[in-house]
Amino acid sequence: MAAPCPLLAVRGSAGTSLFQGPPVLKQYEHFPSDTSPRCKVLAYSEDGSLFAWCNGQSVNVIELPSCNLIQRIDRPKTVFLQFSPRNNILATWEPYAVTKDTPAGTPNLYLWDLRTGQSLKGFVQKRQDTWCPKWSSDESICSRNVNNEIHFFENNNFDTIARKLHIQKVVDFRLSPGEMPCKVATYVPGSKGAPSFVRVYKYPNLEGPGSTIANKSFFKADRVSMLWNKKGTDLLIITTTDVDQTGASYYGEQTLHYISTKGETSVVPLAKKGPIYSVDWNVNSTEFCVVYGFMPAKATLFNLKCEPVFDFGTGPRNTVHFNPQGSIICLAGFGNLRGNIEFWDRKNFKNISKMTASDSTYFEWSPDGEHILTATCSPRLRVGNGFKIWHYTGSLLHETEVSELWEVTWQKFLEGVLPEKAIVYKAVPSAISPSKPEPKAAAYVPPALRGQPHKATSLHIRDEELPQNMKPKGGGDGEQLSKSALKNKKKREAKAKAKQEADHMDGLSQEKRDAIAMAAYVMAPAEAAPQVQNTYTGESDPEKEKKIKGIRKKLKQIEKLKEQQASGKSLEKNQLEKLTTEDALLQELEELML
Repeated sequence: MAAPCPLLAVRGSAGTSLFQGPPVLKQYEHFPSDTSPRCKVLAYSEDGSLFAWCNGQSVNVIELPSCNLIQRIDRPKTVFLQFSPRNNILATWEPYAVTKDTPAGTPNLYLWDLRTGQSLKGFVQKRQDTWCPKWSSDESICSRNVNNEIHFFENNNFDTIARKLHIQKVVDFRLSPGEMPCKVATYVPGSKGAPSFVRVYKYPNLEGPGSTIANKSFFKADRVSMLWNKKGTDLLIITTTDVDQTGASYYGEQTLHYISTKGETSVVPLAKKGPIYSVDWNVNSTEFCVVYGFMPAKATLFNLKCEPVFDFGTGPRNTVHFNPQGSIICLAGFGNLRGNIEFWDRKNFKNISKMTASDSTYFEWSPDGEHILTATCSPRLRVGNGFKIWHYTGSLLHETEVSELWEVTWQKFLEGVLPEKAIVYKAVPSAISPSKPEPKAAAYVPPALRGQPHKATSLHIRDEELPQNMKPKGGGDGEQLSKSALKNKKKREAKAKAKQEADHMDGLSQEKRDAIAMAAYVMAPAEAAPQVQNTYTGESDPEKEKKIKGIRKKLKQIEKLKEQQASGKSLEKNQLEKLTTEDALLQELEELML
């Protein structure tokens, strides 16, 4: 049986559509496009068998691939949708509002039974960022954060709270994916000198001594992001402060922590200072990749011991994505970067391809692990909206321009439905040319040097580090040279500098050469004083040093006067008298330095 072809959902000012592809992208014939421009949200179920969208009149749920309508829910103001893991429940959220008749507000978070279309429960949920309930993978547990408590419901029975976890000032939590028993990671921010902390519990053991199976406390954390691996055995925590006290970054200060459900904790050692832009787990749950550091950013792959496995060097990047099979790593730079993308073979740590998708505001791997989606969406960018489909070898397969694109996303599939395929390095033959060629990259040149190509081409503002397997053996980035190699390197650099200066002097007149020589003499260090050997080795005498400095200053003035006299300029009487003091000054200087 052939593997299914993922569907692509597109939402914009022209309505909502489904497309089928690649390599050839075409309108999905079983889905009649919804032309309503009021569609604010769409969503696939985790296994990709259901698709839902709200067109401003109702929430519609269809089966895939048949596109048969299974439910129509009368909630026209819905702006968020979420399917439960087993497709039994659909959660909808709309903005919270109060009226004169309902000053306390009405429920704006609803949980719907997808078999009957009936509402199981309605909640008041004011915060948008934490609106969605969290389910365990088997749907035996559903949880919500309510004030200082986390409420747990079992078997989708929302009339009774099965258990409560009470933690003062808890602001966020995450349920682990994977097999039961489910783990609960909670975050409490610090206050009044107390540290922030993340604690991990194993459901249903939530209270009493020994209930905490892992704990990590830290200072400098105004907020955190918690990332479970696929198996739910290990957790990464990105802590962020809004202000960097050192003043080194306006991003604030960030640190990456690791917690294991076995109780092991660690700070992930990052080899470069600066922000943490992106972190992603491999689907195998045994490694993760981090993009971090001031630009050009470094990318490093770590194992579960938080040891570096591979260093990808540095470059203009701020995001990392494993493909769904975990065989390819994508490193890219979007947003304020120009859209450079590079693909790496995870097994052999070999670079597969490099490409550029400029002005991209969205990136997503196709479930087949071979194709990627890049898009320019509104309101992030209001011009040049549209989406492109690429092969990981860098070949552009499809391009569609949209007058106003709001969202585009792939259909989801469960792990194993689309198996891993052998990696190829040769571009696929069905590539097309982009409608607008990528602009040629040009090095930044400061305003003072613009219009001077000979200077601009030799300007190096940022040196990028090579990947670990491309660094030269001996003297590469991060490797120390031997004493002899360092000495030879300095000789080569000095010889090259001398040649460069000689070539520059050849094109100058004798007058300019003399002027440069005089400037070098005047600016020379103290030990370069004429005809005097510095043999003074005693203790420093401030009065004597002051006299020496004054004499050297007078000698420099005399040299300038002699140069002026040689060029034919007539000197004043006092200047001529100063020339006669040269021998006396040299004698005095020699005596002071003995």
